[in-house]
Amino acid sequence: MKKIIPLEEGDYYLTPEGYRCFTEKYHLRRGYCCQSGCRHCPYGYDKKRQTTNP
Repeated sequence: MKKIIPLEEGDYYLTPEGYRCFTEKYHLRRGYCCQSGCRHCPYGYDKKRQTTNP
């Protein structure tokens, strides 16, 4: 079961369209890649190729 990480200041920002966009800081605290192609993924996941680049 995946652990729920409480949100802190600086974990996300709102895009001009109103979507929540998680920052690299949040992804690093979470500790794993969700393989959703996140904009600020620190794990190097490439959604087009479905691979992680270290």
